[in-house]
Amino acid sequence: MFSKILIANRGEIAVRIIRACNDLNIQSVAIYSRVDKDGLHVKMASEAHEISEDPLAGYLDAQKIIDMAKMSGAEAIHPGYGFLSENAHFAQKVVEAGLVWIGPSSDVIAKMGDKNVARTLMKKNGIPIVPGTETLNNESMHTIKLYAKQMGYPVILKASSGGGGRGIRVVYKEEDLEDSFNACKREALTFFKNDDVFMEKYIQNPKHIEFQILADNYGNTIHLLERDCSIQRRHQKLIEIAPSPSMNKDLRRKMGVVAVAAAKAAGYSNAGTVEFLLDEDNRFYFMEMNTRIQVEHGVTEEITGFDLISRQIRIASGEILDIAQSDVLNIGYAIEVRINAEDVRNDFVPSPGKITAYYPSLGPFVRVDSCIYKDFVIPPYYDSMVAKLIVRGLSYDLAVRKLSRALREFKIRGIHTTIPFLINICEDKEFKKGLFDTSFLEKKIQDLIPKEEHDVSDVVAAIAAAIAVRAGM
Repeated sequence: MFSKILIANRGEIAVRIIRACNDLNIQSVAIYSRVDKDGLHVKMASEAHEISEDPLAGYLDAQKIIDMAKMSGAEAIHPGYGFLSENAHFAQKVVEAGLVWIGPSSDVIAKMGDKNVARTLMKKNGIPIVPGTETLNNESMHTIKLYAKQMGYPVILKASSGGGGRGIRVVYKEEDLEDSFNACKREALTFFKNDDVFMEKYIQNPKHIEFQILADNYGNTIHLLERDCSIQRRHQKLIEIAPSPSMNKDLRRKMGVVAVAAAKAAGYSNAGTVEFLLDEDNRFYFMEMNTRIQVEHGVTEEITGFDLISRQIRIASGEILDIAQSDVLNIGYAIEVRINAEDVRNDFVPSPGKITAYYPSLGPFVRVDSCIYKDFVIPPYYDSMVAKLIVRGLSYDLAVRKLSRALREFKIRGIHTTIPFLINICEDKEFKKGLFDTSFLEKKIQDLIPKEEHDVSDVVAAIAAAIAVRAGM
């Protein structure tokens, strides 16, 4: 087992990895940019080192991170999610430097990171994929339009190296195809330095189902059930549920077998996620494989009892996976909501700033993964997620009610958050019944945005202050 690990990340996921290191009696090394000097991960780690004055440059500088790891005596690097976590070149450089990369091999990251390569690999191995094309960059617009016509509109254009909802355009009619294709290329080049774009048939109103994979370095591969990530805004997940409240055991078994087969076809090791689209007729299609830990890994941990971050570290250290597929059982349902620092009534614009009060939810089977605290100043340079609230109940209905209660108790003041919006989702009849797909928010979002943001505790405080003033008169 490792004695020291460097965490090449920040925020909530860095805190989560530090906690796993503490559980395993491993020292942790945090890195931070100048604006992150007061970050919780900096305070919690065994040691912390400033890596850059620039808010982003240090977290994206592979060589600087590797040099910091060697200087600190770390034996391994955990990339978390985001930043360089799916950068095959970084993973390779880590290994070449004599360190251990906590994740799949650089070859696997490269294969799965190129959606076209991944699709081709899956097709060769009998994994169902959505009908689509190879890279279209060398094709004429006339040919691209012919492909779209053969598939039938709507179609979806995707960046081959895309992720996080970037580099995606849905096209419903031919006259919009060229502009959408060019816009997709520009966005792909901006975010991924690769403007390769391909096209698929757009599956309308599917469910987004993903299976958590664990695999050791010796070919042992299992799945830890599925998560339903259908509730999204602009291709960004907001709520994740494990297991899916609308899937039966037979479909779960079939998809799980295919997910494991997909991971084995890729030669996968460590923790990863195989993502599928599930249509209205329960036909499922491979969409992509994420070669890192997911933001939503906590719901899988809650229903299975397995610590995924600890498992990542143990697998990377050379341990044999000691879990068989038959050992994986779910205990009820878990739901995660991402609490973002955003003003929902102002088109979800980010809301950085100083947190003047912080009261996270408590109670049985309520978990909060976060990196904030009272007086912490949220910088404007990073993703707007400030906390993940995860609840578990023996039934889906109980989990939803527990989530609603926990959200109402959760107080973050000084900034706008998405908590009132999430409370409204909990009250939606279709959400309560588990009847939703990826079109859920597209259809309902205007009705779910709170008209006013009332905080009951603030109202009570105002009344008490008014009474006190009157009594003193």
